[in-house]
Amino acid sequence: MMPLPPYVLNRLRARILRLAGLRIGKGTVVFNLPTIVGHRGMLKELHIGENNVISVGCYFDLAAPIHIGDDTTLGPQVMLITGTHKIGSAEKRAADLIPLPIYIGPGVWIGARVTILPGVTVGRGAIIAAGALVNRDVAANTLVAGVPAKPIRDLSQPAD
Repeated sequence: MMPLPPYVLNRLRARILRLAGLRIGKGTVVFNLPTIVGHRGMLKELHIGENNVISVGCYFDLAAPIHIGDDTTLGPQVMLITGTHKIGSAEKRAADLIPLPIYIGPGVWIGARVTILPGVTVGRGAIIAAGALVNRDVAANTLVAGVPAKPIRDLSQPAD
């Protein structure tokens, strides 16, 4: 069976993913099937809230839970990585897996090709600019950008 083409039948795709065992809230649209990797039983580790937009090419590493709040938009090719490793010996640097959850609050906008690393919390109403690498928590109502991502603007204040 051929998958549904991107950008069409988005709500149907979300329903199909629900039937496969994913927790996806009502009103959420999924523009293309995300790549989901992890361990057995991983589907219960992903929670996607209501009225979200999941764009094409997204990647979810479910070594640990990922929670995406309501009214959040993930741009194209967003990567959410929950697994890292202890530093091992010279014979094998990537030693034991360290799974750390990712929490994305409600009302967040994540731009294209953003990578969010293990253990990060993104606060309510934050914006992460396209191409950013998020390796630490993002405060609510803050615009961050860059590699690594740094605060650019407080969104709770009116723009100049």
